[in-house]
Amino acid sequence: GRRAELHKMAAAGAEAAAAAEEEKRLPEGDPESGGDSDDEGDSDSSGDGEDEEKENEAEIQRLEEQLSINAFDYNCHLDLIKLLRQEGELVKLRRARQKMSELFPLTEEIWLDWLKDEMKMASESCEREKVYELFERAVKDYICPEIWLEYAQYSIGGLGQEGGIERVRSIFERALTAVGLHVTKGTALWEAYREFENAILETAQPAPGTVPSPEQQQVLCSQLDKIHTLFRRQLGIPLLDMEASYAEYEEWSEEPIPETTVKSYKKALQELERCKPYEEALLGAETPKLAEYQAYIDFEMKAGDPARIQLIFERALAENCLVPDLWARYNQYLDRQLKVKELVLSAHDRAVRNCPWTVGLWIRYLLAMERHRLEHSTISEMFEKALNAGFIQATDYVEIWQAYLDYLRRRVDFTQDSSKELEELRSAFARAVEYLKQEVEERFSESGDPSCTIMQNWARVEARLCNNMQKARELWDNIMTKGNAKYANMWLEYYNLERAHGDTQHCRKALHRAVQCTSDYPEHVCEVLLTLERIEGTLEDWDAAVQKTENRLARVNEQRAKAAEKEAALAKLEEEKAEQRKQARAEKKASKKAKKTRLGDKRKADDEDEGEWGQEEELPSKRHKGEGDGLLPEEDMEVEAELLGRNTPENPSQPKEKPSSSSSSRKDIPKVPHDSSKDKVTVFVSNLSYSLAEPELRLRELFGGCGEVAEVRPVFSNRGTFRGYCYVQFQEEAAARQALRLDRTAVEGRPMFVSPCVDKNKNPDFKVFRYSTSLEKHKLFISGLPFSCTKEELEDVCKAHGNVKDIRLVTNRAGKPKGLAYVEYENEAQASQAVLKMDGLTVKDHVIKVMISNPPLRRPPEAGKGSPFPAPRQVFGARGKGRTQLSMVPRALQRQSNPAAKAENGMVQNSPAAPSEPPEEPKKMSNADFAKLLLKK
Repeated sequence: GRRAELHKMAAAGAEAAAAAEEEKRLPEGDPESGGDSDDEGDSDSSGDGEDEEKENEAEIQRLEEQLSINAFDYNCHLDLIKLLRQEGELVKLRRARQKMSELFPLTEEIWLDWLKDEMKMASESCEREKVYELFERAVKDYICPEIWLEYAQYSIGGLGQEGGIERVRSIFERALTAVGLHVTKGTALWEAYREFENAILETAQPAPGTVPSPEQQQVLCSQLDKIHTLFRRQLGIPLLDMEASYAEYEEWSEEPIPETTVKSYKKALQELERCKPYEEALLGAETPKLAEYQAYIDFEMKAGDPARIQLIFERALAENCLVPDLWARYNQYLDRQLKVKELVLSAHDRAVRNCPWTVGLWIRYLLAMERHRLEHSTISEMFEKALNAGFIQATDYVEIWQAYLDYLRRRVDFTQDSSKELEELRSAFARAVEYLKQEVEERFSESGDPSCTIMQNWARVEARLCNNMQKARELWDNIMTKGNAKYANMWLEYYNLERAHGDTQHCRKALHRAVQCTSDYPEHVCEVLLTLERIEGTLEDWDAAVQKTENRLARVNEQRAKAAEKEAALAKLEEEKAEQRKQARAEKKASKKAKKTRLGDKRKADDEDEGEWGQEEELPSKRHKGEGDGLLPEEDMEVEAELLGRNTPENPSQPKEKPSSSSSSRKDIPKVPHDSSKDKVTVFVSNLSYSLAEPELRLRELFGGCGEVAEVRPVFSNRGTFRGYCYVQFQEEAAARQALRLDRTAVEGRPMFVSPCVDKNKNPDFKVFRYSTSLEKHKLFISGLPFSCTKEELEDVCKAHGNVKDIRLVTNRAGKPKGLAYVEYENEAQASQAVLKMDGLTVKDHVIKVMISNPPLRRPPEAGKGSPFPAPRQVFGARGKGRTQLSMVPRALQRQSNPAAKAENGMVQNSPAAPSEPPEEPKKMSNADFAKLLLKK
């Protein structure tokens, strides 16, 4: 009877809550909501509604087709679910949510919407069971206190069913285990649990005026003990607003609080004080709060409580689910510390569902499955999923194949000559080689395994574990035919395998082939061959080896001598060109000087003629671009002095006098020295157009929004032409930092460079790095764009695959496009999907190439000092091109220039220092002098 009464109360409460929820969801203008309108309005709205409905149906069809092409499009799933929910397509909506949940863990908001829609439609007991199953799936994706609370409250509606109370208590206990330690949100669950138990207590009370029976008294005591226990458990956990819970317990309890509970409460308060700084940092930080969560995790790891460590990891991952490093750290902790099978495998599964493009997470998952002894079919199925995850680099596929092959190798019992596991291993090796050759090479234009490491491992397994040297030799023949025969280290690897598991004859044969084919370090291979014959060979073998090595080294030395002669000829040619350029500069300088002298004499003569005859003659002097027209010498001096930021000295008591000779040139005007103490409030602006009119006024306008400009110092030549750079000084340092944000702003069609004002003499290593030079998985590099493509047009193409945060079109110093661009997305998932969809796309009759941004290094390799060998095998960058180009001119003869600050993605920003005068002609040196100089360097 009591249970039936409680069921009626819960059912009535659930019905009222459902009615309130339904009332909130009724659209405006619905007849049930009391809205009314006239016939004409109904007609217009119905017409608009039909048009909108047709548009939504077309959009739903388009989204479904797009998902049939690429099921891993996260944003497409979200858009489809939103439209279907708006249209009320419940069957399609349920199917769309189901498909998305199979591919991705769903966020708290998506789950709550789904659960509330299903709860509204669940009336029968069988339908309620389906909602329970849906809740069970929801609580496995992320640790969400709101979902657990909704789950517990929904279960109260099933109290009338058999075992209803026990089921509600079980759900509450699981919720407390999952999120009861949550410092900021755990209190709500504890209070809900206590309210439920208090409701049970109220129903167990005897009717007024009656004496409870012994059985009723026992039920009452048992229920009171449950509530006491809940209070004491809660007070032993550091939660926000603990003081209010303690006061509530004091008020509720008729007995004094036990001393053990008080001690536990005080200890929890102390723990709360230690946690508060981290919780406050999370409350004040902006999403996703990764740095704050990392600090919190470090704090809990030092404390060492496994439950709290697990909870803070789960809290962090709920807001940073697309951060692979965070998943890797969590999984590593679970693998090494907790080692609970269900918990470990669940975390690994959620990791690869959130970050499927990260190969390291898949490898850890396969290892965890093997570690916990899952079925071979399950592990193989997971490996197949990994191959379809869409990795962003060719080397990722090599790594996942190698991890799977290692697993298969550990399954084989090599004491048997033949087994099912061994045949499966060999079949997997063959499939891996074919997969890299066909699938990976077709997508990335490279196999990702140029050294054939998988085939090398296969050969080692055949030779060492299967005693099958014949198969190992066949594999090595294939390896050498793939462009590896010219590398000494590959031949020596094969030789060592033959040495360990083969015979001397095949060792000798391999070394003879190596001497003939090796082009990077032939001396090394020759030495190994001679050592072999010295230990094991006959006289005939020795003579043959000596003859072969001598002939080979003679040809190598001849080729090197020719290369050296060619390099010397190029160096000499460059030296002659440098000499010619120097002579041309000297002649030009002398010509300018002579012309200047004649011009001064001419002006002096004109002044004398004007004073005598009162006439003025026009001087047909040649001007630079951008010079003013018709300026008299006096006016010219005043304008140049003003443009240089200096005023000509004035004396009010004396009239201005005209210069009487060429000695009053601009060099006689003292230069304003640079005040290095104001570098912090000054920025250096360069790459401006030489024809920029009134640069001082223009730059004051540009930088006026950053803060108060104290001074603008444009730099001009002696002829008064603007040189394209200047210094802008502010009143405050914050304004200078704000001005740096205007870097690359277009000014008259050219990108304006803005950099800190730094004395390169005092800080020669200072460089301005605006962009990252490392791998950025959330950023794309796009090449092959038409020069006419605008930022807006490119954004229209890219935003269909994710939220675009920034687009940068690469230009040269003159602001002309180079057909390259960098597109930054919100996360790695969107970027990886964009690569899959946009690579090979045609934009204005241009086929573009799209890849993850990974700028190759541009560090010139250091030649081996004193080594007779040429440079080893060339290292290729991420995009398949050489990382550097070697100069054929000796470093001592190269023209010295100001160090350039390398920015990311090929953008170079010049040093603000003015170009220096050309160096003096180097002294003629012999080959011996060159050698000494290079060795000294």
